[in-house]
Amino acid sequence: YEQREDFAVVIQPFFRSTLMPLDSTGKPDMSFFSADCFHFSVRGYAEMAMALWNNMLEPVGEKQTYNNFTHDRSKLRCPNPEKPFLSTRRNSGFGNSDLNLEKTESSIPYWAVLVTAVAGVLVGSL
Repeated sequence: YEQREDFAVVIQPFFRSTLMPLDSTGKPDMSFFSADCFHFSVRGYAEMAMALWNNMLEPVGEKQTYNNFTHDRSKLRCPNPEKPFLSTRRNSGFGNSDLNLEKTESSIPYWAVLVTAVAGVLVGSL
């Protein structure tokens, strides 16, 4: 999708280095989790939604890789006149990178893949 101007796939790493939220006694803050202790509660989902939104506004290469679980609505960012769009690789300044995006021919002919797949099915059925 690197060459398209109407679509982009961008990794949002806000959860990569996130630590378990702790309460005032240093134990896991269970208010962020549901009764099964695995899924998030409404509060936990709200924190993740804010972190995801903020990540989408941060330029590629400068995205926050953690969430601090403060439940502070003031940390929610808004688009600004200088950057009114969600950040993509292209509008973050990586659009003219040295990646070779031109189509290259595969070193394996397409018919070889088909022959291998059919042979695998035949051998598997025997």
